[in-house]
Amino acid sequence: MTPLERAGLALLHRMAPERAHGLSLTALRAGLVPLPGAITSDRLATDLAGLALPNPVGLAAGYDKNAVALGPLARAGFGFVEVGAATPRPQPGNPRPRLFRLSEDRAAINRFGFNNEGMVAIGARLAARPEGAVVGLNLGANKDSADRAADFAAVLAHCGAHVDFATVNVSSPNTERLRDLQGRAALSALLAGVMAARAGLARPIPVFLKIAPDLSDAEIDEIAGVALEAGISGIVATNTTLARGELTSRHAGEAGGLSGAPLFARSTRVLARLSVATGGRLPLIGVGGVGSAEDAYAKIRAGARAVQLYTALVYGGLGLVAQIVQGLEGLLARDGFANVAEAVGTGRDEWV
Repeated sequence: MTPLERAGLALLHRMAPERAHGLSLTALRAGLVPLPGAITSDRLATDLAGLALPNPVGLAAGYDKNAVALGPLARAGFGFVEVGAATPRPQPGNPRPRLFRLSEDRAAINRFGFNNEGMVAIGARLAARPEGAVVGLNLGANKDSADRAADFAAVLAHCGAHVDFATVNVSSPNTERLRDLQGRAALSALLAGVMAARAGLARPIPVFLKIAPDLSDAEIDEIAGVALEAGISGIVATNTTLARGELTSRHAGEAGGLSGAPLFARSTRVLARLSVATGGRLPLIGVGGVGSAEDAYAKIRAGARAVQLYTALVYGGLGLVAQIVQGLEGLLARDGFANVAEAVGTGRDEWV
């Protein structure tokens, strides 16, 4: 981390978390954050459901909810960027405060509730996205929707022409009863609607499903079966958790989804279980607690073709991206892997 970035992070950490979040986006758009540009090599370049990624380290949804900083984020060293979640209609989300730093735990708790400007505004920005970057959209549902399953298809139909992939987010813990859509019948119907919307696009794109970490092995196996039957392109494991475990921060008891370092083991176990359940037939994206090259490598060896991070940036800054990508290349070389694909799943047995 550069001295400038260290000073910037210290300043942000003196502010309320949500204000700091907004200011970080403003600084990024203003060109105040040093950006390394694309980072790639023959060893790092990889394929994710037909997407050619320069490296397997992506930005998770939730940071740039409204797609306002696509240009700078495309130059931040990520292999791919996911924005959103977007819902059909704008919505304010849950009351503030709704974001909490757990600095002692290198974690965060949020209960945003899909606050966003809606698919029309977000879609317009995606239509003007920078060339060359791999950009995806997280699909959400309005809190007061009469048909939440239809909301996911509506957002895809409206925005799908302007993104490279889409993620169906039925696993946020901050919209009441949203996770109920992970059950077999509800999920099958929802995915059928989304896949029908995808079929209506001039350029069908990969569609991923993002699941919760708070699932039993039986539920994971069931979701894997539904995903394979539906013909989706892959699974993102995982979203934030409602579990708490051993936390030391004074904010540990706040309601909402926990992300960051404490989520790593839980999310990686779900990832490995999914890898077994899908038998390698679906590419997996590992999310949850990635804060170092070693973490990213562990996710890949547990079965992920690519990884995403977000909360670690709160503590390590955007400079962390280059550190992780370059460190990952070193780990792959150390263990004799010519590329990312060769390492996928090689450490899965350590988690299941």
